[in-house]
Amino acid sequence: MPRAVLSDHLLEENIREQVSGYHAETVNEVQKAIIENRVVVVGMRYNDAVYSARKALKKAGIEFTYLEYGSYTSSWRKRLALKMWTGWPTFPMVFVDKALVGGSKDVRALIADGRLNK
Repeated sequence: MPRAVLSDHLLEENIREQVSGYHAETVNEVQKAIIENRVVVVGMRYNDAVYSARKALKKAGIEFTYLEYGSYTSSWRKRLALKMWTGWPTFPMVFVDKALVGGSKDVRALIADGRLNK
């Protein structure tokens, strides 16, 4: 089922560029990392779920690229742009083979059942 996203034609013309370009450099950086790396973790400092996902990947010996965007008090607009782009509401955002697989709980489940090692 496709997720609901407000159609461009329902955006007032004078804000379309602002909406489509909201922290585009951040989104582009993540897209580039996803293309170039099998496993990408997008996170933030001081977040236990991000730490847990990274720790699980390291323990399993799975190489990954980590992109960090601020902490609870910084870079929140960049993180908001990523949430708007993916539709995923929390961090970390874990991508495997170019697909968003979820967060910490989801990546730990993939490791546990061996699907991430394939």
